[in-house]
Amino acid sequence: MKVTVTGASGLIGTQLVERLRARGDDVTTLSRTPSSPGAVAWQPEDEPAPAAALAGRDAVVHLAGENVAQRWNDDVKRRILSSRERGTRNLVAGIEAADPRPRVLVSASAVGFYGPHGDERLDEQAPAASGFLAEVCVIWEREALRAADHGLRVVLMRTGIPLDQDGGALATMLPFFKLGVGGPVAGGEQYMSWIHVDDVVGLYLAALDGEAWDGPINVSAPEPVTNKAFSKALGRALHRPAFAPVPGLAVRVLYGGMAEIVTKGQRVVPRRAEELGYTFAHTDLDEALRDALA
Repeated sequence: MKVTVTGASGLIGTQLVERLRARGDDVTTLSRTPSSPGAVAWQPEDEPAPAAALAGRDAVVHLAGENVAQRWNDDVKRRILSSRERGTRNLVAGIEAADPRPRVLVSASAVGFYGPHGDERLDEQAPAASGFLAEVCVIWEREALRAADHGLRVVLMRTGIPLDQDGGALATMLPFFKLGVGGPVAGGEQYMSWIHVDDVVGLYLAALDGEAWDGPINVSAPEPVTNKAFSKALGRALHRPAFAPVPGLAVRVLYGGMAEIVTKGQRVVPRRAEELGYTFAHTDLDEALRDALA
């Protein structure tokens, strides 16, 4: 398969490109600062994606976007939204100009689409919430779905919290837990829709390969857990205590608006992936954490 990938230097992109190449796929990456073999320059918010890097490709994976895991202010929020709205719109403009066009677009999204719902189990039929993250996801997905007007199969990957010690939420939490000062946040009753990074990549590969995969896909493990349960499991994996509660106010002071990712949550379940026959490599949180930390 010939695949073009945006956001290839990120946590998911790095491992996805590695897996694609390991199975013999021809991978081109689009990058602001291309420096590796097969990389093509693209400024996603300023110009259409280069049609030459998309023409004749079988598929496109779109992962590029401003990092959400940083302290939010008005400028950061503008960058988060613009990178996804304008970047995805410019990618689709490049796809429209490509001849021949790719057959499929697999585009990142996030479980933030659903907003907080307490302990309600949320599958792909649950509606979008209001609030900043949900609105970003709605706009992001809307722009990606424009590729369907040009004949592409479009898959929207609503991703939870990937478990990888080198990046994302787990990497942020590790220093505190290793010091024995980690614990549940803001009471710990909010759900965390976790997923091992191996399964994130596995689901992207399944979405690329499977003609039946289209529309929204929840990229999360079958059994989400509360923040309190996750904290205990991480403590067990590190052989450290994990009972020091972290007040929600402290998180909001530290992270600003981004604190809602930590203090609120969603109990998201991967109904569509299971219906389509995907077999998760990591369904038990304790095992998944041990593997992610190995």
